[in-house]
Amino acid sequence: MEQGEGQSSKDIETNTDTTRRSIPHFFQEEVRARVLSARILVVEDFAPFLQFISTTLATRHDLQVICEVSDGLEAVRKAEELRPDLILLDIGLPSLNGIEAARQIRKLVPESKIIFLTQESSDEVVEEAFRLGACGYVKKIEAKRDLLAAVETVISGKQFVSSA
Repeated sequence: MEQGEGQSSKDIETNTDTTRRSIPHFFQEEVRARVLSARILVVEDFAPFLQFISTTLATRHDLQVICEVSDGLEAVRKAEELRPDLILLDIGLPSLNGIEAARQIRKLVPESKIIFLTQESSDEVVEEAFRLGACGYVKKIEAKRDLLAAVETVISGKQFVSSA
């Protein structure tokens, strides 16, 4: 739409906003899915929590879990092989902890975004995670509330940290 006589750029923005609001809900979801779709590698060694993550992500048709692994070394291998858009990574893992796995993944697959999903909550660990290039940090105790919000935020190019 070109800016016509008597229309300021502010009017055009308002008209665009109005148009966006009038789009039917089912079309908004379709557009959102195209923008936010992601292939996800989940790295978690506690089976019940892994099930929670998978079930939660499955509520969104635009999020595809492409692989689930339970140790750090396998996480590095699968990240390099599958090149996921997003990696949900625990810190307390067998064979190679999540911090070291993330360090290796960043070198091998720098385009993959990492969200740490962990019980670790010390400021030092959170700072180290972001120094390594993590895009998000979700405390397991807050995962029910924060997991999908963190995934959406990180996929859209921003950082996320659980509160409390």
